[in-house]
Amino acid sequence: MDRRTFMAGCLGGSFGGSLGLSLLAPAGETQAQAGLTKIIFPFAAGAGGDTLCRLIAQEMAPVLQRTMVVENRTGADGLIGIKAVKGGSADGSMVLVTTGPTMYLLPMVETTPSFDTAKDFVPVSLLARFEFAVVIGPAVDAADFKGFVAWLKAHPDKTSFGVPSNGTIPHFMGSRLEKDLGIPLSRVPYRGSTPILNDLIGGHVSFGITTLADALPQHRAKGVRIIAVSSAERSPFAPDVPTLKESGIDLVADAWYGMWLPAGSPPDFASKLGAAASAALAKPEVKEKLTAIGLIPVGGTAEGLSKELAANTAFWQPIVKATGYKLEN
Repeated sequence: MDRRTFMAGCLGGSFGGSLGLSLLAPAGETQAQAGLTKIIFPFAAGAGGDTLCRLIAQEMAPVLQRTMVVENRTGADGLIGIKAVKGGSADGSMVLVTTGPTMYLLPMVETTPSFDTAKDFVPVSLLARFEFAVVIGPAVDAADFKGFVAWLKAHPDKTSFGVPSNGTIPHFMGSRLEKDLGIPLSRVPYRGSTPILNDLIGGHVSFGITTLADALPQHRAKGVRIIAVSSAERSPFAPDVPTLKESGIDLVADAWYGMWLPAGSPPDFASKLGAAASAALAKPEVKEKLTAIGLIPVGGTAEGLSKELAANTAFWQPIVKATGYKLEN
């Protein structure tokens, strides 16, 4: 497959374009203490993560007394941006903000891993979480997940499901569902969530796995039905929808955005950066704007981010390995 389809279809958002927040730095300070910091986001402007970057940059700039600029370095499933920070100076001039799955799934699926998250980056902070949803179209006669499973068993020729791209969390969620349900499923990769939802409404696929935020508008309009969410607890965005665990599937598969610096970056700067990001995310006006696009702001510490990465890597590695899926590079 080609790389362009790998990480397609994250969250939709706003705040496109570029952002530069200029502040005068005290004379004589090093660049790691004052000056310009580029927040590198490896996906397109307008996505949920891009909005996240721009909101926290605006709040962090006066706290850190730095010019904070968000730069979209897109391409190669996020690798262009990741490599830019990996090879960047460890002086505080570059920060990476990207999804957790990018940082733990890419090294798993590449035939020759392009980076080692633990060795090539310094963790800064967890930023925000988002969730996935199992969605059915009007052609499926089921009121809930249990009814949906019964429907699948009764219609073995209609087990196709859509995912925003190959090699993503929804891809491997589908593999896990296939194993747990004991029902052969046929995965159909798309480029993003919108074509999945259109094909669900049109009856071309029976179900889809995509971000909850992308599925909610059509769910509320009754074009499709969300029958399960992937988070550990019911989502605040869809409190009436049960989790997969409640539905009998022992699977929690939310995702998140995190912040990293290049390896060798000063620990004190990483600590200040993380504290500033967490403080920004705690502000009511920032929370309101993020929850409006389906992001749950959390903040955190470098240790918390490392633990989250390690836990996700340990959980998904055997699932990914069992599929035999590889991304040629």
